[in-house]
Amino acid sequence: MAFKFQGVDFLQFDSLLTPDELLVRSSTRSFIDDNVLPIIEQCNRDGRFPRELVLPMGSMGFFGATLQGYGCAGMNNVEYGLLNQELERGDSGIRSFVSVHSSLVMYPIHAFGSQQQRDHWLPAMATGEKIGCFGLTEPDFGSNPSDMRTRARRTADGYVLNGEKMWITSGSIADVAVIWAKVDDPGADDHGRIRGFLVETDRPGFAAHDVHGKWSLRASVTSGLSMQDVRIPADNLLPGSSGLRSPLMCLSQARYGISWGAIGAAMACYDTALQYAVDRKQFRNQPIASHQLVQEKLAWMVTEITKAQLLSLQVGRLKDQGKAEPQHISMAKKNNVWMALECARMSRDILGAAGITDDYPIMRHMMNLESVKTYEGTDSIHTLILGQSVTGISAF
Repeated sequence: MAFKFQGVDFLQFDSLLTPDELLVRSSTRSFIDDNVLPIIEQCNRDGRFPRELVLPMGSMGFFGATLQGYGCAGMNNVEYGLLNQELERGDSGIRSFVSVHSSLVMYPIHAFGSQQQRDHWLPAMATGEKIGCFGLTEPDFGSNPSDMRTRARRTADGYVLNGEKMWITSGSIADVAVIWAKVDDPGADDHGRIRGFLVETDRPGFAAHDVHGKWSLRASVTSGLSMQDVRIPADNLLPGSSGLRSPLMCLSQARYGISWGAIGAAMACYDTALQYAVDRKQFRNQPIASHQLVQEKLAWMVTEITKAQLLSLQVGRLKDQGKAEPQHISMAKKNNVWMALECARMSRDILGAAGITDDYPIMRHMMNLESVKTYEGTDSIHTLILGQSVTGISAF
């Protein structure tokens, strides 16, 4: 049984938003209701990413939404956050696709790329005609990317890349990969330094394989990448990239979007549980919403969702002012994903046995959020980022 989403605004949150921000949320909400929700449970069952939605999402301005020019929407950061909220209310896999394509591929091309690279890739990526993926994590190095083994050996006319990347969203459907590798050029100033490279996925020696058997993010493509003597021209180096700071800047963009996306997943679970509790009759034909233990769960959820909204909104306002720091984003990502997971678990409890079926979205969101808690910096890593910020001492 499906319930029509009613929205969550306990503390007049909408009064803090501008008309443009409300419009972005409204249009994205309608897109999700009309295009994602009718098919997402079957996609989850089949383990299929709904690629047919890519071009329609491009026409909506979802890709590279905060970038200026190149056919991008030029949204502010709060608008982009609300976009992510509604995308993940639909499914974490849909939000992951947009987030990676936008924050981890289009953003580094825009921030670190040459004008030629921007002109070539960004317009086609804004429409969804070209798809990108981001290769940082490796089979043996996730939370510690500085020890990556992927190398880019400099040649007379370019680079030769060798290495493997793992847990890559959209890896097997991408037209281009932003690959982070250490430069192998003894004697050069950047020898051993991490740089970003644009690698077209049809180059000889480049291969992608999909990860199967996932219980989480089933409506998203997750891949491993392999590069064996992949030759690229010197022009494929992202000239503005230098050191680990560059990919971490990309991750900050993505983590910010996740903090909003998790709110959307929490809202979907809470709203489903609330409507179910009012509708479900037990014990003298009374709605289960009349029982104290159910009300305690619903009260906790709406309180935590409201706090998360205010947290992400403040971080978004700080980003628009150029004042947001990585630790601010870590707090929002860590808190909001934890909150969303708890909402999913409480909501499943309220629905009882019905909560484990895909007649309702709760278990799908719960499984997806287990991955969201881990990627783009694990919960523990964000804890350490916050600890370092408040103590001035690194525990890494």
